[in-house]
Amino acid sequence: MARTTARPGRTLVVFFLAIAISYGLVALAGTWKPALGLDLKGGTRITMIANGSPTKEQLNEAASIVDSRVNATGVAEAEVTTQGSQIIVVEVPGDTSSSLVDTATRVAQLRFRTVACSSQAPGPCGNGAAPTQLPTSQPSASANPSGNPSGAASKGASPKNRPAVAAPSKTPKPSTGPSQSPSQSPSQSPSQSPSQSPSQSPSGSPGATGQDPAKLGLAFMNNPGQDAIAAYNKYSCPATKPVADDPKTFLVTCGTDENAGTKYLLSPALIEGTDLTGADAVVPQSQVQWIVQLSIGGEGKKVFSELSSAMAGSNQQFAIVLDGKVISDPRFDSAITNGDAQISGNFTEATAKSLATSLKYGSLPISFGKDGIQVEQIGASLAGDQLTAGITAGLIGLLLVMIYCLFYYRGLGLVVIASLIVAGAVTYAMVLLLAKTAGFTLTLPGIAGLIVAVGITADSFIVYFERIRDEMRDGKSMRVAVQAGWKRARNTCLAADTVSFLAAVVLYIFAAGVVKGFAFALGLSTLIDVAIFFWFTHPMVTLLGKYRFFNHGHRLSGLSAETLGVDRISTAGRTV
Repeated sequence: MARTTARPGRTLVVFFLAIAISYGLVALAGTWKPALGLDLKGGTRITMIANGSPTKEQLNEAASIVDSRVNATGVAEAEVTTQGSQIIVVEVPGDTSSSLVDTATRVAQLRFRTVACSSQAPGPCGNGAAPTQLPTSQPSASANPSGNPSGAASKGASPKNRPAVAAPSKTPKPSTGPSQSPSQSPSQSPSQSPSQSPSQSPSGSPGATGQDPAKLGLAFMNNPGQDAIAAYNKYSCPATKPVADDPKTFLVTCGTDENAGTKYLLSPALIEGTDLTGADAVVPQSQVQWIVQLSIGGEGKKVFSELSSAMAGSNQQFAIVLDGKVISDPRFDSAITNGDAQISGNFTEATAKSLATSLKYGSLPISFGKDGIQVEQIGASLAGDQLTAGITAGLIGLLLVMIYCLFYYRGLGLVVIASLIVAGAVTYAMVLLLAKTAGFTLTLPGIAGLIVAVGITADSFIVYFERIRDEMRDGKSMRVAVQAGWKRARNTCLAADTVSFLAAVVLYIFAAGVVKGFAFALGLSTLIDVAIFFWFTHPMVTLLGKYRFFNHGHRLSGLSAETLGVDRISTAGRTV
């Protein structure tokens, strides 16, 4: 703080320059109005009716996954609730153009298929080479001593950049959890599979019913049939139209992200995503490479075991398909008997967590028919004058604080007024920027959080000014009292703001719905209060201490002998 004390003018210039930059960013964002929540503006209600008769646990799990998609940041304040035994209701602030609507209605399907051909390995679809013969550097899978097998796959890398990986350590170190919203996994939607792929596959292929899924998948890799080969050769990647992902027939599709140009011919679905019981990004002990650990149960566990036993040691691949797009295409190093596997390769932390998130949240435990999804506009849940009333209440409170401080502190009250105005300007800029970058929506509880912070900000001024007065009562001049009072008031204000901020953080973590908005607004305002206190209020008071009006105790300065209750005040070694 020595630099701030020595050059208060420079500190103020830098601070106002930062404010100017923030408003420059607001201008670039092109919006000067905050995004309002459902209670103030209304928005879109999405009603999703489940097929069949799901259990209560399945419905709640689906609602939790949808909530993690549409409200991943916790500040967009989309509300996800269940009704009855079949209905999930999602209420999204704003109109139907919101990207959250598409995210909420995306009923992703996660499936496992074998790879017959790809543009990296033509197999029976190309020049007659053996199916799925890839370079030896292709990612692989192997079992570790503890029985937890591992596979290797790296989304978005070319084969030469995906080296085979040995068996991982027994005890992987878990990560802090997925960091991306599942809706962010695939970046492109592949085009529709050619003219609704035939519902029946060629004789002896996986299309036939009543056969073992693993055997059918293996047979398809070697003999996909002429219809499937023709559809594959006709297809091109990258594609832009959504794919028709029919689990009963073969699939021609593309990869995702950097692999969007890779084309695949896949068998009918062999394992459904509902058999996936867990997925996490981890770092094995004594290693530095990230892997994705997954567990498969149910009927898929047996199929996965049979596929891995037959394909282990070869370059044959299986594909993990989300919404008809291949998000990973590893091969097996060894047999997997217990359903636990580890996908490894040249993962970074971001790509490993992205794949784990796609696996974990990609597939809902229930499905929704097209006719079971309804989207409608809804009005504000509060009366139209509530926003005006909330803003009016905030302005009245702010005005009363200013009047009181001006009456009680007189000249110093001008510092309070200026600080509150600057704090309001900074808060408004941050609300606009967060609305654009983080989807923050302003609700009535959020406005309440901002209003409550006015009191926190005023407390900082009071503590500081009273410390200055106490030092001057002890015979110190204003210039000395400003610095001495700052050292004592600074720690007190920081302690109070820390308590307030921690309360906001705890409330944000454990609360739900609009309460998160209140906690977020309170925490944001508390941080702004600290910035204003350190980089505006203190430099401003230091600067005013150089003027005779204040350091000689004018009766309107708020620091006169009469105001302080002393006979005289000290001014640079003299008393007046």
